[in-house]
Order: sequence, then structure tokens, then C-alpha cells
Amino acid sequence: MKLYFTRHGKTQWNQEKRFQGMMGDSPLLPESKEAIKMLGKELKDVPFEKIYTSTLKRAYLTAEGINNQLTQPTEIVRSEDLRELGLGKLEGQLIPVIEERYPKDMVNLRHHLDLYDPAPFDGEKIEDMLNRINHLVEQAVAEAEEGPLLFVGHGAALTAAIQALMGKPLSQLREMGGLFNNSLTILEAASSKPPYELIQWNDVSFLEGTGAKPDSLL
Repeated sequence: MKLYFTRHGKTQWNQEKRFQGMMGDSPLLPESKEAIKMLGKELKDVPFEKIYTSTLKRAYLTAEGINNQLTQPTEIVRSEDLRELGLGKLEGQLIPVIEERYPKDMVNLRHHLDLYDPAPFDGEKIEDMLNRINHLVEQAVAEAEEGPLLFVGHGAALTAAIQALMGKPLSQLREMGGLFNNSLTILEAASSKPPYELIQWNDVSFLEGTGAKPDSLL
């Protein structure tokens, strides 16, 4: 069964270089609507059994935009489990400012998740985020008849969760970099239990000409 993953469209806070996290949310940029439409057209002939999306507005509007382009629109399931990594006191803050305040923590967030400690700013543990997202994915695969399935989520959370679903340890979850907005990643699930096989990673080739610039701050 093929599992498709995408990060939401680019938002105002993405453009301003602010952390959004689990609770923060900001509007999609006008340019994102065209990018979402292009992603939908790229996927229009895929007969998705269901679309699962984060409950945050930037994600479920992305899911709805994709669904509107599908030849066979399908059910959209909103789930709290697909929300972004909780960043506590960092949410809404400018990333360059936070990098100066917590330099070691920010390096670990981007490159060394096995060393990442969110306690100084009351953030969510990586292990807790992985448990909620990957439990949802495994359950969705187990409940699906044939698939394929689409998951719409967030940059930091999906980057790590997808790599974990491939069977990688915490220390390697960021080795392929962060997901771009509206990028397309595909895994193949032979059974409901990971590891799953990587088919395609972080593709944005279909966005050429849209004016949407790839952004993977996290």
C-alpha cells in the first residue's frame, strides 16, 4: 500500500521566519493556493481511500485544496495526532532570535534529535510526537482496505515521523533534511507495521513556475 505525505502550504509565519508549532497557526500565503492546486493536479489520478490531515487550519485547508483537484475526491479525516511538534514558549517567536537564545537546542532540533531537549521552553518531546503520529499512520494502514492514503501535516513533525516509519533511529531522523512546503513523499507499506520502504522523498518538481519558493526552515 502506498502512503503519500505532504507538508501544508507556506504561511505568513513561514515567510516571517516564525515558529508555528502545535498551537501557533497563521494564514496560508496567496502563492500557496496555486502551489496546493499544482500538488492536487499532480495527484489527481491517485484513487485515495482517505486523506488524513492535522486539525490546524494551514493543514486542513491544504488537504481540502488537494481534494478539490482529485478525479475521485475522498473523505478527509482531521486528527489532532497529526499536529506539528509542540514548541512551547517558542511558538510565534522569530526563529533568528530563538537561535541566538537557544543555539545548542536549535542545532539539535535540526540535526541531532537524539540530543534534543525541549525542557527549557516547555516543548514536546520528540518521542511523544513520534508516538502520536506513527500510531495514527499504522492504525490508518491497518484499517484501510487497499489504499492509497494521503497524510497532510507539518514540517518538523512529518520529517521525523516519516524517517522513523522507515526504521531509522532518533539520531538519523534529520539526515535527509527538512520537508519543503507542498512537497511529495511516498512510502510503501507491505504491512501495517513499519519499517516502510521509501519510494520518493521531498519532491517539489511539479511546483516549477508557480512562484512558490521551497522552504524547510525546520
